[in-house]
Amino acid sequence: MKTFLLYLFFGTFSIYFLSNLNGTENSQSLKVKTGADVLIEDSLSLVKGKTLGIITNHTAVISNGVHIVDTLFHIKGVKIKALFGPEHGIRGKAPAGKGLGNAVDSATGIPVFSLYGKIRKPTKQMLEGINLLLFDIQDIGARYYTYISTLYYALEGAAENGVPIIVLDRPNPINGVTVDGPLVEKQFRSFVGIAPIPIVHGLTMGELAKLFNEKMLPNGLHADLKVVKLKNWKRQEYYDETGLRWVSPSPNMTDLQTAIVYPGMCLIEGTNVSEGRGTEKPFLNIGAPFINSVDLINALQKDSLKGVSLSPVSFVPKDIPHRAMNPKYEGEKCNGILINVNDRRAFRSLRFGIYVIYELHKLYPNKFKLKTWLDKLYGSSYLRKAIENGATPEEIFATWTKDLQNFKKTRKRFLLY
Repeated sequence: MKTFLLYLFFGTFSIYFLSNLNGTENSQSLKVKTGADVLIEDSLSLVKGKTLGIITNHTAVISNGVHIVDTLFHIKGVKIKALFGPEHGIRGKAPAGKGLGNAVDSATGIPVFSLYGKIRKPTKQMLEGINLLLFDIQDIGARYYTYISTLYYALEGAAENGVPIIVLDRPNPINGVTVDGPLVEKQFRSFVGIAPIPIVHGLTMGELAKLFNEKMLPNGLHADLKVVKLKNWKRQEYYDETGLRWVSPSPNMTDLQTAIVYPGMCLIEGTNVSEGRGTEKPFLNIGAPFINSVDLINALQKDSLKGVSLSPVSFVPKDIPHRAMNPKYEGEKCNGILINVNDRRAFRSLRFGIYVIYELHKLYPNKFKLKTWLDKLYGSSYLRKAIENGATPEEIFATWTKDLQNFKKTRKRFLLY
């Protein structure tokens, strides 16, 4: 009897232990692997024997926390001739909008060419001696985030100069399902609206690369493109569901909550209200000296917005090294709202941003101003003119329905996951 009980105990324990172990292994195996991880783990043959140019920044880390450039730099048979940096630079320390010059990477001694300034596309001279381009940068899922414009120009430069390009894919941090907003009108294309895609595009960098390359490059250009896909990523996932460590893609994109509100709240940059730069909660704080917080919250609550709660806030914008230079209302007290997304799957960031602009215009018609920069962000002058002429948010949303449906049909061809 004792023998049987001992056997029962240890047998049950063994089954329990192995079950837990297998569960742990399964859980770990489902952690998302970036294209950079896949390249290093099992696809080094793609880069060995090549002379590389790498378009990248500080977000391009592999699972052990080491940067892709620093990793490849120490692999035998891989030669890196040049690095190319987007807005904020290779190591991600330059403030938004600051033009960058060419330099030398302090960690590796490799020459760095800036693609944010007078030159935004790799030139023939920059690509001399390079026979393969790698692109590895984390996007945040909004059209006006300039890293996707750098991707567009990288593909164009690669196509023009006959240099193959590999995009190492990374997740869309605000999910790959939600698609929303107007397309960019041709006359409003710019570095914050490089191609006719909606503001919330729901694509990864690899998928955008395929879309740009096959349909949107000028003069019928097509680069020799390969995408190293993610492993284990599901379209509905937000970044905190991937198992990957958050690396702030730009100085003011400090966490996932900020990225979730960004597609709508970046539109505040096109007004005379502070979008929170120069504070510890950019895009989550918005305000101005002329705003009454309670009045604005009451107005927005009448709009029955989903997935968000609002609190009154006061802040004084200031210069923050490597994050904000000369922010709006520097040194002045601003009153406004603090945004808390409490149901991110119900929250519609872009639409929320337009509601905010609409209510500000109603509350402060003589003080609230819309700037022409809003036209570039939105992709046309329609939003600015519609608000000034009293159009409701619902009327504005309806204007992009048909184009959005057509884009979704086109988009399906380029989905990798």
